[in-house]
Amino acid sequence: MSYATPKLARGRVQVYTGNGKGKTTASLGLCLRAAGHGLHIHVLQFMKGSTVYGELEGARKLAPYLSIEQVGRDTFVSRDNPDPVDAAMARSGFDKARQLVLSGDYDLIVLDEINCAVDYGLISLEELKDLIRNKPAHTELVLTGRNAHPEIIEMADLVTEMREIKHYFNAGQASREGIES
Repeated sequence: MSYATPKLARGRVQVYTGNGKGKTTASLGLCLRAAGHGLHIHVLQFMKGSTVYGELEGARKLAPYLSIEQVGRDTFVSRDNPDPVDAAMARSGFDKARQLVLSGDYDLIVLDEINCAVDYGLISLEELKDLIRNKPAHTELVLTGRNAHPEIIEMADLVTEMREIKHYFNAGQASREGIES
C-alpha cells in the first residue's frame, strides 16, 4: 500500500497509559477523527486476539482509511511467566509494526498494548525506542497500555495517564458488547 502524499507535516508520539479504562478507547477515537480527515491509519493490537471487539467491525466500515490487525491470542498473558507462543506472536507483531511504521505509508499508526508487551518482556525497550527514533517525520505514532516505561514517556510528545477512580467492574458488572468489547 502506498499513498501519494502524507497528510501530516509532522507526526508526534503519543502515549496513553495508566490503570484506568480508556487507553484503547482514546486511541480509537483518534483513529475515527483521523479517518474523517482522510488520513490512513493502521492499528496493531498486541496481546489481543478476540474477534468480538467492536472496533474490528468498525474498521471494516471505515476501510480503506482504517485497518486493525490483532497480533495476539485470545487468552490472558502471564506477566511473570509468558507462554513462548505469546512471546513469538509479540515478536512477529513487532516485526510487522516496524515494517508498517518505517514504510511511511500511514499517517497514523497505533500500537495498542505495546507498553504492556514491553513491560511483560515480550518486546525489548531498546527496540521500541529505536522505532520511535526512526519513524518517518510525517507519521503519528500512538503507544497504548499500562506501565509505559519511563524512557518511553520521556521520548513522547504527549502522555496521558488514565487513572481509575471508580469502575463498575468492581461491583460485578460484566463486559458489555459495544462498550467494553
